[in-house]
Amino acid sequence: QVQLVESGGGLVQPGGSLRLSCTASGSFFSIDGMGWYRQAPGKQRELVAYITPGGTTRYVDSVKGRFTISRDNGKKMLYLQMNSLKPEDTAVYYCNTDDLHSWGQGTQVTVSS
Repeated sequence: QVQLVESGGGLVQPGGSLRLSCTASGSFFSIDGMGWYRQAPGKQRELVAYITPGGTTRYVDSVKGRFTISRDNGKKMLYLQMNSLKPEDTAVYYCNTDDLHSWGQGTQVTVSS
């Protein structure tokens, strides 16, 4: 059974940075594509960043150039470096695999002056 645990969120001012981490225990991590998702109040959950098993990345337009997704296959960990944060980035952030296992609790990111 895959367990997903996110951490690293918090309160940050506009223009600031955060680094989110995700552990994916119980998965065949090295052969799974991984993604970061976010859900703001009253909005649908959206995929914001994706990384293939080989390290190729893709981003939704709204975060392109500001966020960087990376992975450590040996540690079965996924990261999201978030720079130049904007208030509209405020959301609960989740990680998951291509097969969308049960969601973890996520980590809250709040961008506010």
